[in-house]
Amino acid sequence: MKDRKAKLYFDIVNSIDLIQEFIGPINLFEEYTIDLKTKSAIERQLGIVGEAIKVLRDIDPNEPIQYRDEIIGFRNVLVHGYDIIDDSVVWSILKTYLNPLKKQLLEKLSIA
Repeated sequence: MKDRKAKLYFDIVNSIDLIQEFIGPINLFEEYTIDLKTKSAIERQLGIVGEAIKVLRDIDPNEPIQYRDEIIGFRNVLVHGYDIIDDSVVWSILKTYLNPLKKQLLEKLSIA
């Protein structure tokens, strides 16, 4: 199970790295909202983050992951409610929550 968890941590960190690469030169919310290719790529990676955290929860319900339930809930919106995705929520996730999550998982990878 330890190897499986480490792979999931790595997958999440990799997705966050890709998101950060995709968002790279985009600094304004308005720029983000009109860049459909970037929005699509970021939403895909956020779906992967959410799915990996869901699997982590399933294999270890006591796994302490920041914002776990919120991330899984947002993953469900991405997958099942594509027509109600709010760009401002995605932007907030990008600017507020990804770095702390990445830091937490990198710490877990260093002890995994």
